[in-house]
Amino acid sequence: MTVSDATLAEPPPPARPAGAGDPVAAGDPAAPGRPGARPRGLLPRGALLLVARKLGGMLLVVWGVVTFTFVVARVVAPDPTSLLVPPGASAAARAQVRSDLGLDGSVFRQYLIYLRDLLHGDLGTSFGTGRAVSADLTSRLPATLELAVPALVIGVLLGTALGVISAVRRGKPADHAIRVVTVAALAMPQFWLGLVLLSVFFVRFGWLPGPIGRLPAGVAPPPGVTGSYVLDAVLAGQWETARQAVLQLVLPCVVLICGIFAPITRVARSGMVEALRSEYVRTAHAYGFSRARVYRSYALRNALLPVITMIAGGVAFAFTGAVLVEGVFGWPGIGQYALTAVQQSDFPALQGFVLYAAVVYVVLYALVDLAYSLADPRIRS
Repeated sequence: MTVSDATLAEPPPPARPAGAGDPVAAGDPAAPGRPGARPRGLLPRGALLLVARKLGGMLLVVWGVVTFTFVVARVVAPDPTSLLVPPGASAAARAQVRSDLGLDGSVFRQYLIYLRDLLHGDLGTSFGTGRAVSADLTSRLPATLELAVPALVIGVLLGTALGVISAVRRGKPADHAIRVVTVAALAMPQFWLGLVLLSVFFVRFGWLPGPIGRLPAGVAPPPGVTGSYVLDAVLAGQWETARQAVLQLVLPCVVLICGIFAPITRVARSGMVEALRSEYVRTAHAYGFSRARVYRSYALRNALLPVITMIAGGVAFAFTGAVLVEGVFGWPGIGQYALTAVQQSDFPALQGFVLYAAVVYVVLYALVDLAYSLADPRIRS
């Protein structure tokens, strides 16, 4: 290098001590470029606002449903005092009963009292049973779960499998047969289907037990462990009791399965047909991937996104007791409790059931939103 080049060259910058002004080099754990760095906040502000908005919307929906039920029950339903007092009772006796039931004030005053009790976790006392509504719902929930869980599992698996088979065999005899069965299951009212099954398998042939609840008359329940008579009987080694409990489950489970699998089958078929027509499935076929891999890894994963919503509806339908199904088969679950409350104008019991159902639906569809965001990156973006 010549002298002129050395003169024109800029001197190097002075050396800086390690860590001076460099948060990464200095070991700052909050530095964004450092591995394992702590985030600036637990959640972004946008995420916190989204969660707050979701929770506010859920509470607003539950409040609206509870308010609507409260007003309608007192305006449309008959006076419950007529069901609790003798026909020839005096006006003073009726007034005393209304006072005991908390119905002597205005509707607005009753509503304020109900909201106050609800904020303290008090759902009221049932007119029919004389017990706390929360205790009644808790005692009947195991019966509903024993009926709902197997029907839900079988209905979801059956509906998804039939929808996929129908889409893969589109236009063939299997597709036509599945579509006929699905339309028939959607068209039949569940209470009518339950009565038909009872008339055929109980009255006509006597193959299955009648609508007498969870166990036949004279059969003692097994020791309570899980709340499910089938599981509790198996755990206690009471195999005959377990067999009787399974037989009691067959007909109501079949009716519930028909109400769950049919809409899932239709949605799964539509989603699978659309996925099979897409460009990425054609590209996967062109790359030489096996048919099973294309259906399972590419088509089915995208076809199941709309099925998530139908599954949530099926879960809510089953867990709220399927009122008419439990009523037809005398199943002592939450659905039959609600049906009895309607028949007896039991306002607290009816409001407790509606609140329970509203919370179940709201929570499930909130989980659906979360499942969509996890399954589909486009929603997250």
